[in-house]
Amino acid sequence: MAVSMGASDLSLSEFNLQLGDASPLGATWTGAGVNFAVHSSSAIRIDLCLFDAAGERELTRVMLPARTGDVWHGFLPLPRGMPGTIYGFRATGPQEPGRGLRYTPDKLLLDPYARKLAGRFKWHAALFAFNDSANDLDAEFADSAPFNYKAVVLDPEYDWAEDRPPATPWRDTVVYELHVKGFTQQHPEVPEDIRGTYLALAHPAVTTYLSRLGITAVELLPIQAFVPERFLVDKGLTNYWGYNSIAWFSPAVEYAVRDPQNEFRDMVKGLHAAGLEVILDVVFNHTAEGNERGPTLSLKGLDNATYYRLEPQDSAKYQNHTGTGNTLAIGRAATRRLIIDCLKYWAEEMHVDGFRFDLAPVLGRDAERFSTESEFFKAVRAEPALRYVKLIAEPWDIGADGYQLGRFPPEWSEWNDKYRDDIRSYWRGDAIKRGAFAERFAGSSDLFRHHARRPTASINFVTCHDGFTLHDLVAYNDKHNAANLEDNRDGSRHNLSWNSGAEGTTTDPAIIDVRERRMRNFLATLLLSQGVPMLLAGDEFGRTQSGNNNAYCQDNALNWIDWDLARQRAPLIAFVRQLLFIRRQATGLRRDAFLKGARQPDRHHKDVSWWHPDGREIRDGDWQEVDAQGMGVLIGHAFVDMRGHTNGHVLFICNGGPSVVAFTLPHPKGGTQWQLVFNTARWQLTDSGSTSENTGIHVLPPHSCALLVDGEVPAAVRRGFSVLAAK
Repeated sequence: MAVSMGASDLSLSEFNLQLGDASPLGATWTGAGVNFAVHSSSAIRIDLCLFDAAGERELTRVMLPARTGDVWHGFLPLPRGMPGTIYGFRATGPQEPGRGLRYTPDKLLLDPYARKLAGRFKWHAALFAFNDSANDLDAEFADSAPFNYKAVVLDPEYDWAEDRPPATPWRDTVVYELHVKGFTQQHPEVPEDIRGTYLALAHPAVTTYLSRLGITAVELLPIQAFVPERFLVDKGLTNYWGYNSIAWFSPAVEYAVRDPQNEFRDMVKGLHAAGLEVILDVVFNHTAEGNERGPTLSLKGLDNATYYRLEPQDSAKYQNHTGTGNTLAIGRAATRRLIIDCLKYWAEEMHVDGFRFDLAPVLGRDAERFSTESEFFKAVRAEPALRYVKLIAEPWDIGADGYQLGRFPPEWSEWNDKYRDDIRSYWRGDAIKRGAFAERFAGSSDLFRHHARRPTASINFVTCHDGFTLHDLVAYNDKHNAANLEDNRDGSRHNLSWNSGAEGTTTDPAIIDVRERRMRNFLATLLLSQGVPMLLAGDEFGRTQSGNNNAYCQDNALNWIDWDLARQRAPLIAFVRQLLFIRRQATGLRRDAFLKGARQPDRHHKDVSWWHPDGREIRDGDWQEVDAQGMGVLIGHAFVDMRGHTNGHVLFICNGGPSVVAFTLPHPKGGTQWQLVFNTARWQLTDSGSTSENTGIHVLPPHSCALLVDGEVPAAVRRGFSVLAAK
């Protein structure tokens, strides 16, 4: 039941502010006015503040007149309440940090449900509700409105026309991780006035490139509105990656020409028309408000003790499972509602196809321990709008039991860092057991074969935004992060990289040759493995960050895609296209069930068998040989012919060591011959499927791999090899 809170008659009369409704939360345009609703459990007053068209000057403020439970609400009819209205909140209540209560009415608070931002954000002492030597004024009583963003009321109408989600099955999905700005900032075929924006990603030059490469889904680094940390701004740097959210419902203004909301939708519509899904990297584990010494921007001032996890012994301090100062309290219903509403919004109103959750173990902690039966996972499962979206977890954070790889609910997929590390180790030439490579290549059943999960639960990657690029993985032994102005202390030391003989740039042709083949090795392994491959943007042509493995604060050419390099390295792009063509054609490389090494119905073939360079299947004792670098995988019934029959085999043989391996090939089935698709040590696209291996032995130079197919491969696939080679 709504209860009037008794705002002054003058205020109510002037604005005709009516009681309104407690749901939905946020600012909702009804056609007759705007309903405002905001959660705050311990405030004694919530003021609605209205601003001028520039979002710079506060025109007036009036108390929301009603409260239902912990939701404060009011309805502002036309003509004052309409799309374009710029607003914020102020919350009055106890300022008792020891109890987790941080109400400060002088701080303008951004609506957590804000769809669009107005005004500007600027770091200033007034944003902080405490005094210290860094502040030049009495911060507690300073008005923060000139320095914080405001929210804009939006009309949700948009013409989606015939937009349809591609709905690509997981088994057919190829993920491409990119940064909205960095991908097109230097693209020569994109008009200069839209480079680095949402609109640029929907430009035909971009969508054609991605589709032709073989990508099915773009995974965007955070586009939820964010602000750079103060310490970065003080150094003249910024938060380029965007993992410092301030408004989860609002597309970041940095990537828009004029209208972030509709330009984002235009982007989604354009990508969908090209058959590309859109996956958002979302940050629901922390916010830009930091710890007890951080700014008061939104949640902290509205309901700090509800939205954040506080230390049990001292509620003035924040639990920090994220390394960023604060952690969201997912165990509380109001916080879960906010996040579920947000996911629902992006899925229903913005037509997003999936989400990758940053530091996802936070989501599984109702209390101190992670559980696949947490209330958040249950809420996701129960929400109809999320039933068919792709859900991807980054399955680690720095909290207690923070490493949860393989333990997320069955409907989720997970970034597989064990895949990354084992594949890096193998191709670095480490003394790694054959079994580790085989387990990762076959879909990581040791991690995911439970609760009816599938190989597609594993998001396989060798590189991602966080760490070395593929080129730098083969060109640097050490990180080179001086540009981050932290004396090279930041960034991981656990890179499992090898510079191939020289650190960084070299003109030595022998070293360059080793680097080229090693990049092809990584790409071939990634794109032929069971599971879902994820490719980092630019790796298909050897993009470099000059050895910086933590380039989160570099909004410059270090991070922007160099499209001149793409033209120079066109052969490597062609190699990736070839690999993804093979993956599309070979159903045996993208199975929904784990490989078992079992005989197929015809009794002549196994779904998979592992081969020793001596020409025999690997035996139990062979798996434990830590210095044995040569091995092969034979996948049976790999292709489907025009009649729907499965036949043909693919044989992937690898040599991760420094010596030549003469690999005795298994006998091809049915009296046919093995055909070489590629050898990474002497790769030419025109070799595709054209070379017969008549001797029964294939020589693998050091640090190389090869793919062969037998004579049972359908003719249509062979023709595809030829056509691809001709392009």
